[in-house]
Amino acid sequence: MNARVLAVNTPSALQQEMERIHPEKAGLEIMLPKGLHRAIKLEGVTCAAANIIKQEMLARGGEAVIASQVYRLKEGTLTEVLLLGTLTHYRGLLAKLRLQPLKSLQAIADEVEVVLADHQGARLGTLQIGNTLFNWGTRTYLMGIINVTPDSFSGDGLGYDVAAAVAQGKRFAEEGADLLDVGGESTRPGSAPVPVDEELRRVIPVIQGLVRETSVPISIDTYKAKVAEQALAAGASLVNDVWGLRQDPGLKGVVAQAGVPVILMHNRSQADKAARTEVVGGHYQGMVYADLMAEICRELRESMALATSAGIPWERIIVDPGIGFGKTAEQNLELLQRLSELKSLGRPILLGTSRKSFIGHTLNLPPDQRLHGTAATVALGIAQGADIVRVHDVKEMAQVARMADAMVRR
Repeated sequence: MNARVLAVNTPSALQQEMERIHPEKAGLEIMLPKGLHRAIKLEGVTCAAANIIKQEMLARGGEAVIASQVYRLKEGTLTEVLLLGTLTHYRGLLAKLRLQPLKSLQAIADEVEVVLADHQGARLGTLQIGNTLFNWGTRTYLMGIINVTPDSFSGDGLGYDVAAAVAQGKRFAEEGADLLDVGGESTRPGSAPVPVDEELRRVIPVIQGLVRETSVPISIDTYKAKVAEQALAAGASLVNDVWGLRQDPGLKGVVAQAGVPVILMHNRSQADKAARTEVVGGHYQGMVYADLMAEICRELRESMALATSAGIPWERIIVDPGIGFGKTAEQNLELLQRLSELKSLGRPILLGTSRKSFIGHTLNLPPDQRLHGTAATVALGIAQGADIVRVHDVKEMAQVARMADAMVRR
């Protein structure tokens, strides 16, 4: 006897284990969905719908966790439901919910079906950025950071040295960068906003130089419509907005008109500082999230809705959970641990952990000594579903990504 619990969390891994036993092919197809368990959280469910879902899930051998008071709450009250079951349980549940007269149950069935497919990457597809086709899910892509600021938190700001920035971009391309992210305004805590004309003076010459000297697609790291417009005209082919289209109302129109992809980041920094945050002993205390991952997913979906309503195709959206933006060190660690939940959004995930303060807080190290801590977050982030990693140390993180891919994307 040699019993063990298997690490089979994907259809391919489970199928491989099943095939080692040489079952009947027809039997394998029936059994495969029975071996994949999923926990799905539903929000905004009516009490009547929650009770029906509970009953139908139990009838199929699954489970649904509902609040103890649901049976006593008046109709119209919204509640949460936690579904626990295999793919087989969900197939039966969705079929039954679609037969129910309650339209809300039919909508829930549609949403659960989509989120199950999206979690497996069914709609990721490909995306053309500049002259490069990104085939999501096949490998991890690297974004090299080019800070043309005098006050970068990590000490790598190049200020107005255009030649140095272009040289860095060329080196990053040689070291394996798939994207170059040019930013002219620091986003470190306490940094002052940069006027549009000043930001343009910093980034446009660098973008023009990189277009001449490299073939790697260039991203403009800005939340300002005017900066994005001129950066795209200068040759950038991607907009990276740390405010998720919530800061400058004109930005979404610029992106839609240019027909380029956009990175939407979750960011509560400004709201936090105005409402429920404080700095104690030099450490950002953050705000209390009632449910960290639920709120990040919800607010990213809101940013995605802003994008699509402006004419930006859903397929051109990339999401970023915003490590370090409006989150404490502990919240950042939890976010990394649960990063795979963002796959439910159905879009590629960009992860930016490089040299950030939560690494310094954990290891008690300054920014220039956070290479190994960054490597740990990159490797584990890839294991949790990151599609792009945004890094300062391209050469080293390219090796980390290749090694992580060899294990995760087999």
